[in-house]
Amino acid sequence: MSQLPFQFKQFKVHQDQCAMKIGTDGVLLGAWCSLNHEPKTILDIGAGTGIIALQLAQRSSASTIDALEIDGLAHEQCTHNFEHSSWGNRLFCYHGSVQEFASEMDLKYDLIVSNPPFFKAPKNSGSQTEKTSQERATARFTDTLPFEHLVVCAAHLLSENGVFATIVPYQDTASFIEIARQSKLFNSRICKVRGTKTSKVKRCLLEFSPHQSKTISQELTIEISRHNYTQEYKNLVRDFYVKM
Repeated sequence: MSQLPFQFKQFKVHQDQCAMKIGTDGVLLGAWCSLNHEPKTILDIGAGTGIIALQLAQRSSASTIDALEIDGLAHEQCTHNFEHSSWGNRLFCYHGSVQEFASEMDLKYDLIVSNPPFFKAPKNSGSQTEKTSQERATARFTDTLPFEHLVVCAAHLLSENGVFATIVPYQDTASFIEIARQSKLFNSRICKVRGTKTSKVKRCLLEFSPHQSKTISQELTIEISRHNYTQEYKNLVRDFYVKM
């Protein structure tokens, strides 16, 4: 099933060449991140299929929506998805790392989003790593894009009144916020995400600003029971999922 194109309400995402398929994390981030400051320029770091950039093209009137993807096959597929969407003239995917991009490009963005890799690569590079394709490892493991590198690059590329939005595992939230603070990015908004009302918080959606302010705190529960979604979750993603 994951090899088939994923049909959203206003666009289709091909994903057969991407190591990481369409998942809840990316769709949540693309639907949740704030557009209240009316960004004119947007950057998606680690775009994969391009899903988040496509969501933001649907949600916003931003004239420039750029994406970065380090994996060659994923870059090709992201470009294909962009070109076959209704917003191809506003979407562009660069092939390369954010570290290279930030050092070589003199650009600033009003909104930067990233669904970063956050799994720790096994210390013993034996059986598990050997079974994991290089592409999937690149997409999943923080060795490719450590949080420190992501934050420094985002801070460098963010405009004066811009917003940086991301999603991280709950257990990494405090350390990520501290890493951001060291780069003078301050947590302005946080949403704790849990699968069901009785389950533990699994992810945190985070927004950062170059300006300090009181943090707005939210919580989101996805399901009441299996495939029985909460109203708050449906309200958040209903503009995208066909059956929502």
